[in-house]
Amino acid sequence: MTTTDLPIFPGEREARCPFNPPAEYARWREEGLRQVNWNGHTVWAVSRYEDIKTAMSHPAISAEVLGVLQGHGKQDGPNAPETFPRMDDPEHARLRRMLTKDFTVKRVNAMRPDIEAMANEFIDKMVANGQPGDLVQDYALPIPSLVISLLLGVPYADHGFFQTITGKLMNMNTPPEVKANASREFFGYMMELVARKEKDPGDDLMSRVIREHVQTGELRRETAAMNGVILLNAGHETTANMIALGTVALLENPEAAARIRDTDDPAVLANAVEELLRYLTIVHNLIVRIAKEDAEIGGTLVRAGEGLIMNLSAGNWDPAFTAEPETLDLDRPARGHLAFGYGVHQCIGQSLARAELQIALPTLLRRLPGLRLAKPIEDIRFRNDMSIYGVHELPVTW
Repeated sequence: MTTTDLPIFPGEREARCPFNPPAEYARWREEGLRQVNWNGHTVWAVSRYEDIKTAMSHPAISAEVLGVLQGHGKQDGPNAPETFPRMDDPEHARLRRMLTKDFTVKRVNAMRPDIEAMANEFIDKMVANGQPGDLVQDYALPIPSLVISLLLGVPYADHGFFQTITGKLMNMNTPPEVKANASREFFGYMMELVARKEKDPGDDLMSRVIREHVQTGELRRETAAMNGVILLNAGHETTANMIALGTVALLENPEAAARIRDTDDPAVLANAVEELLRYLTIVHNLIVRIAKEDAEIGGTLVRAGEGLIMNLSAGNWDPAFTAEPETLDLDRPARGHLAFGYGVHQCIGQSLARAELQIALPTLLRRLPGLRLAKPIEDIRFRNDMSIYGVHELPVTW
């Protein structure tokens, strides 16, 4: 069987069940690993919850996929900038440690009042602009874009630029040459930011990394810039789609929406967000790995050089992980979900994403208790064409 004969990954979600993973994923879980066509590559889709955890912690399974399954890599020469999500330990851990202090729970908790103020400000603007509003452009996208801009030291005035570039990079139908040009443009932008921060540092992540690691000779400017691109890209795109898609899911489940709106218990809100992360699993196309040596995963022999894609949405809906996974249950103990990945490569910004969701969703529901979709759910454009699932726009009234 050739790559073109294999099923395309990710599969497309059905319009009448936009929160459900594609129907074929249930069959793939029963089969164990199965080969799929991912971006023109034949790779193994890993769909069982336990198999994903095994693969993401197996010493023979590597994150070093650049230049093999994804983008550019070491074959571009010794000066190609390194990216911590596409590295293995110990180098992955060394580079990641340079960034983590800005994403600690303590640091994030100190940002909560500012995030809440932003949420209220963007709601005020949306209401002032009149009905209907587009919750994506008016609320879901601005909050994480402003937060990550302030954290990194990126001018928020440039949000239109980096949101447009990210849209090209995340669109699975973007031609490779267009993606390559967009990547170069994004990298060039961040290199200019690094140069500005060297001359005029601020109280932000990029300034700190330059002061503590670039100016000491520990880190190249190019590596600082490339990892800044990754943080800026992921830091707004993922949370924005969780806010928007989470809102749709809550409006379709009024009892769950009321639970979030009416509670003043932080523990209830925190668990509700974990369940939404599990239930929606918007990162459905990005966690790719390669076998450095032969390895057995879920009873299947994966040979050295073969690729694997982590089917996170299938894993989070695995009945072996949680009962009745198709039900949005805010009381479910969902903390073990895979929405942020698993193991040493778990999302570096997960504490920040959790805080943004724990603030953005209840603030929206409390401020606008009459919030509702302005068009039938079947007419909403869901992001089946993007590497991060969500909605392209979300017209709402209140």
